[in-house]
Amino acid sequence: MPSPKGYSRTQIALHWGVAVLIVLQFVLHEPIAEAWEVILRGGAAAFDPVTALHVFGGLAILGFVIWRLVLRARRGVPPVVETNAMQKLAAHVVHLGLYGLMVLMPLSGAVAWFGGVEAAGEAHEVMKPLLLLLVALHVLGALWHQFWLKDGLMLRMKRAAD
Repeated sequence: MPSPKGYSRTQIALHWGVAVLIVLQFVLHEPIAEAWEVILRGGAAAFDPVTALHVFGGLAILGFVIWRLVLRARRGVPPVVETNAMQKLAAHVVHLGLYGLMVLMPLSGAVAWFGGVEAAGEAHEVMKPLLLLLVALHVLGALWHQFWLKDGLMLRMKRAAD
């Protein structure tokens, strides 16, 4: 499959939509953490719209990421920007980790919340700092390309190629 010159409008919209949802997940974390503690102590969590937003936000992330992966498989992605082997490896590892966590975190959260599986809740919490680290590396990499390498890489997520 030939590589497209850039990302499609849909790919760009999904990228930024998932980014916003991930930020919201961290903002909306405290109410669901409190509700989960109530459940672990054997209580029943009262309905809270903020908790529901966290649950539905996680499910939306999962759906959008699956959509992104399908588009990626069907359409392809732009070629890797020419850089050294270490930077290419770092970019590959960070993207692979981000996709993995954007699938595993909603799944573990859903299994914990809907199935009451404490181990899934613990795994969900362990993945949280890993996701933060990978998001930070992703942003730093984009900024590196923008301000140090000045190679126009960030334009691929701003301007559609379809």
